[in-house]
Amino acid sequence: MNTPDLAAVKAYLLDLQDRICAALATEEPEARFQEDNWTYASGLGGGRTRVMAGGRTFEQAGVNFSHVSGQTLPPSATAHRPELAGRGFQAVGVSLVVHPLNPYVPTSHANVRFFIAEKEGEAPVWWFGGGFDLTPYYPFEEDAVHWHKTARTACEPFGPEVYPRFKRWCDEYFFLKHRNETRGVGGLFFDDVNAGGFERSFAFLRSVGDHYLPAYLPIVRERKTTPYGAREREFQLYRRGRYVEFNLVYDRGTLFGLQSGGRTESILMSLPPVAHWRYDWKPEAGGPEEALYRDFLRPREWL
Repeated sequence: MNTPDLAAVKAYLLDLQDRICAALATEEPEARFQEDNWTYASGLGGGRTRVMAGGRTFEQAGVNFSHVSGQTLPPSATAHRPELAGRGFQAVGVSLVVHPLNPYVPTSHANVRFFIAEKEGEAPVWWFGGGFDLTPYYPFEEDAVHWHKTARTACEPFGPEVYPRFKRWCDEYFFLKHRNETRGVGGLFFDDVNAGGFERSFAFLRSVGDHYLPAYLPIVRERKTTPYGAREREFQLYRRGRYVEFNLVYDRGTLFGLQSGGRTESILMSLPPVAHWRYDWKPEAGGPEEALYRDFLRPREWL
């Protein structure tokens, strides 16, 4: 079957949002998700944003569902596919970012999305995109290996070449050129997925979405009670500044949302609640912070 089933994708994504929020809530003893339903001001549709803030495990976690449509794809969506310029679009997706309180628990991001670009008199062009990536502050090789093993498991039913390809794409995408470092230890990143037809492509999207929790929750449970002090907290806040830099300078999803007139609060929920910048800071020689820079903030084969 090659005919896209938007209703099926939307139903899956709404359920995925529910499942992820429920699972994160089980790890958080204090804060609760607040839900905000919104309407897309620049076109048709809207979304359902859920944010949990001020928790003992999660300082801030945002899980956003959106389904929007417009008359013209924004430049961020047509930069690498100029033949789609001028087409109307529908976009449906779930995007999330989790910023834990404990510096030993990594920040995580996941996104799964579906686009249809339409033009009168022509067949619609559709594709899936998304992925997930991990941003540790303190380096634990076993966490990165577990994350990538789960990513590989998500890809295995679709061919042995899929994980290496999308792992490499993730390393290349989440790279801060002005810092000459990766945002974290990567994971998966994919876009323009439609080969093999709708059913196979949708199955791949579901596999990636369904493997986010098995990839992340064991790390949260292992690290969330690790004792830490002012040094670790300050380093976490400093490294969060890199997250802000990437999202505001490079991230295509952020640019798409802002260029298409999306809801600013939901788009920028990915930013951490607190971040610091220090002028020309360097890690102490021989410390765990230096190990992060030396061994983790570069493309690497973890498996």
